[in-house]
Amino acid sequence: MIELINRALVSLDADLGTTTETVIEHLASLVSAQGRATDASALAADAKAREAKTATGVPGGIAIPHCRSAAVLEPTLAMARLAPAVDFGAKDGPADLVFFIAAPEGADTAHLKLLSKLARALVKKSFTAALRAATSEEEIVELVSAVLSDDPAAAAAAVAATENPAPAEAPAAADTSAAERKPKIVAVTACPTGIAHTYMAADSLAQTAEEMGVEFTVETQGSSGSTPLPASVIDAADAVIFAVDVDVRDRSRFAGKPLIQVPVKRGIDEPAKLINDAIAASKDPHARRVPAGAGAEESTASEGTESFGGGLKRALLTGVSYMIPFVAGGGLLMALGFLLGGYAITEVADTYLADNTIFNLPDAGLAAYLGAVAFKIGNLSMAFLVPALAGYIAYAYADRPGIAPGFTAGAVAGFMGAGFLGGIVGGVLAGLAARWITSWKVPRFMRGLMPVVIVPLLGSIIASGLMFLILGGPIAKLTVALNGWLSGMTGTAAITLGLILGLMMAVDLGGPVNKVAYSFAVAGLGAGSIAENPAPLMIMAAVMAAGMVPPLAMALATVISPKLFTGAERENGKAAWLLGFSFISEGAIPFAASDPLRVIPASMVGGGITGAMIMGFHVLSQAPHGGIFVFFAMNNTWPMFLVSTLVGTVISAVLVIVLKKFVRKPVAQAPAVAEPVKVAA
Repeated sequence: MIELINRALVSLDADLGTTTETVIEHLASLVSAQGRATDASALAADAKAREAKTATGVPGGIAIPHCRSAAVLEPTLAMARLAPAVDFGAKDGPADLVFFIAAPEGADTAHLKLLSKLARALVKKSFTAALRAATSEEEIVELVSAVLSDDPAAAAAAVAATENPAPAEAPAAADTSAAERKPKIVAVTACPTGIAHTYMAADSLAQTAEEMGVEFTVETQGSSGSTPLPASVIDAADAVIFAVDVDVRDRSRFAGKPLIQVPVKRGIDEPAKLINDAIAASKDPHARRVPAGAGAEESTASEGTESFGGGLKRALLTGVSYMIPFVAGGGLLMALGFLLGGYAITEVADTYLADNTIFNLPDAGLAAYLGAVAFKIGNLSMAFLVPALAGYIAYAYADRPGIAPGFTAGAVAGFMGAGFLGGIVGGVLAGLAARWITSWKVPRFMRGLMPVVIVPLLGSIIASGLMFLILGGPIAKLTVALNGWLSGMTGTAAITLGLILGLMMAVDLGGPVNKVAYSFAVAGLGAGSIAENPAPLMIMAAVMAAGMVPPLAMALATVISPKLFTGAERENGKAAWLLGFSFISEGAIPFAASDPLRVIPASMVGGGITGAMIMGFHVLSQAPHGGIFVFFAMNNTWPMFLVSTLVGTVISAVLVIVLKKFVRKPVAQAPAVAEPVKVAA
């Protein structure tokens, strides 16, 4: 068996402080000291970044911080039994048993299966009781090694040897008096890392179902592989539970089944409630069901009670996230076209491509021809902005059946000049229409036609028909008015808009507010031009420069006052230089995760000032992404782009240093940071 743990990787009854950061840093140092990681700080930083996304505390006084990291050389377990216990975010209180799972980025299946075995063993009360009763590091290693053994008898014996004769209080059993057979529930569990929570949720649900007398089968979609549930088991199931934080693979297998969908951690924290909810859903004809033809993720936060506003927010963020690659790739290609062919390429690109080939170059030469190619590819990619936005907004509402009606409604919005706003309205209409049509009760012979013929046809008629007949014209007029207002914006009004956009870019570092500001900028990019309509290009420059400030400021602050930052933060600061210069605001997330009440205000001040300066100096950007590396798409305004970004960076860096020196860090900090960082992912 692979040696994942040894006595040097165990700390018994250790006082490691009162924060998750200090515990993780200690365990990472144990891994590094054993030669299993190249850099303890980098490993700790990766683990803390994972912790910031979702707390790893689970019921029973247990925590399983874990990560994949380039710093890890071989899969390793480090364990600490804490005194005092530390809060890792579990509902029932702090954890005194902490297992740190460090996996290499390319860990193979054999290693990951061993790590998942440990996660599953920690669900068993007898195993955790034995860990608490152990008197030496060697005893801990023996217990862990036994449950990881390839010999099932040895693993069972290790747990059975410490069985507590006092039976644990069982969850309240479901009322099955009216049923003629046991309820049959199936489940899928999955988490982003696929190492710990996936398997702990599966075993917690399975163990609870057995105590409740429920027939239960679970499919774990984790890193150590996945065995799909047999079709016969799914067909016989009364309801399905998706305890997931990521997409469910082949979701359409469960079409029509009553559905309970929650984040994976709920499967560990509240297994009895989820099973009872699934049983209730199986008896409710109006319960939420898995849509026919569904193939992608629905909201993991909802259980069928999502408000209209919550659904709209989720749909908009989904649409924007799928739209951005079209915009970023297309915009950068257009910028490359300007670099190679000059700004006049917009007027001659079509002629070059119609009359010439690589073997018959235009008089302007090879560079101009390649510039025309790059510009045209980028221009065509940008043309998908509104259809992609609308298509994936509809997808968020109705899964794959909504894509065709959504793209069609987006194309209609573009045709009518309704632009970005029309795409949003068309996408929402298409998604709601497709979801409504999907819910129809149709004869069995029509079910196969629903996702591929009936839903796209009727959904397109409803959404695009409404756009043509009623909504498209007014929205187009509103879009023209908005563009006219932006084009005429000068002086104080322009500076104020830049300030607001800068604040939005820095407030949640890649989260919803940041995405709204960025989407607003890219929406007008296609209509902007240096000569006739520069305002949208100014807005794009303001958003990009302000988004660069937070990571650059944190990087600069770690250089000016390194003692104010942990070793992990100083390492993150080195990476933040490149991330900041590339316009990746998320480079500041590790700093905001550990100290949001000082980092975020400092970032907002610098970002707001930079945005205002960009608008005041009339800086232009024809590229939607790339940061300093697309200076050639800024005409002759790029020097002031640099100056504005530098000013905001220095202001934010100085401010965060001052706040760290003179403003006390709140004690109850961890809960406050979890939500914004989670949104930014």
